[in-house]
Amino acid sequence: MKTTTPAITRLGILGAGTMGSGIAVGAALAGIETLLVDIEAGRLEAALAEAERFYARGVEKGRLAEADAQAARARLKTAASPEVFADRELIVEAVFEDFDLKAKVFAELSRIAARLAERSAILATNTSCLRVGDLAAHVAAPGRFLGLHYFSPAQVNPLVEVVRGAETAAATVAAALAFLEATGKTPLLCKDSYGFAVNRFFCPYTNEAARLVDEGLGTTAQVDRVAQAALGVAAGPFLVQNLIKPRINLHAIRNLAPLGPFYEPADFLVRTGDAGESFEIGEDPGPRLEADARIAERLQGATFLPVLQALDEEIASPADIDRGARLALKFGEPPCALMDRLGREAVESRVAPLCRRYGLALPRSLERVGRLLS
Repeated sequence: MKTTTPAITRLGILGAGTMGSGIAVGAALAGIETLLVDIEAGRLEAALAEAERFYARGVEKGRLAEADAQAARARLKTAASPEVFADRELIVEAVFEDFDLKAKVFAELSRIAARLAERSAILATNTSCLRVGDLAAHVAAPGRFLGLHYFSPAQVNPLVEVVRGAETAAATVAAALAFLEATGKTPLLCKDSYGFAVNRFFCPYTNEAARLVDEGLGTTAQVDRVAQAALGVAAGPFLVQNLIKPRINLHAIRNLAPLGPFYEPADFLVRTGDAGESFEIGEDPGPRLEADARIAERLQGATFLPVLQALDEEIASPADIDRGARLALKFGEPPCALMDRLGREAVESRVAPLCRRYGLALPRSLERVGRLLS
């Protein structure tokens, strides 16, 4: 007898920061009854104000009917206590990227999720780098727990990484996939690992940009310009970090520390992120052929190496990694396609110096370069 996955129509989100509010704004617009919770009233007020601006812009630009905007506003509610989550079918945690804080949150949400209904709510973490399996140890029903990593701005960015922990039930994944489809998102299924599929290479790429400045090989503006040509990105690593905030990117990179010294944050990023500042992007000195070539090879190598490592670990397929790079990060030529175009010899020439510098073996997947996407 064929069974169907119950539709998720009531969503709870804990944390009204940038990510939590973005998820809420998009879900409400997609027809989901959304309840956004935060203990800070100011964050809830800011989230509602952002929702109003987002829906109003949609109407103004003709992308959204006024009636649909009004309906979305009515579906988005706020509260100060997670106790109101008792009737939710899916609860997404979107608090600060700190393991101890998230562990404490899930111990509390596990209690609330045990509803009077026959089954508890699905719990999900929006972590960008922490292992879902490690957080699952703090969840009462790990079979109904998984990672749903949205990308900023969550109200419009289509990609969501779906991370299945060792104990996550197949039915939980199926329900999450159906929910994402219903809310217009594109899922990327990936294995549970630090950084998952996308941040596994995005964080080292931005970190290498900071190392280049540390070593005096280029300015922030120069690195941004070269990155656009070398990787086909719409915006360079420093401009992107200023948009997402260096402090947040630094924290994500620090969460990749278990992967080894290649992932340790650069001094320039540490200074800027810990100070809560943005990168200064001044005048571009203009093309410098030799310096630009070195910068391009370093940025490419720092992107290719973690992608090849992720392929060795079967985190995701080459096609899915490239799909994530295109959708979430706007890479015009995503890493696996670029490696195939450059060829094995050129890719190894970029990756091998990093492997020697950090005492790493060449990834086995290097052998597949040239036919990664075939």
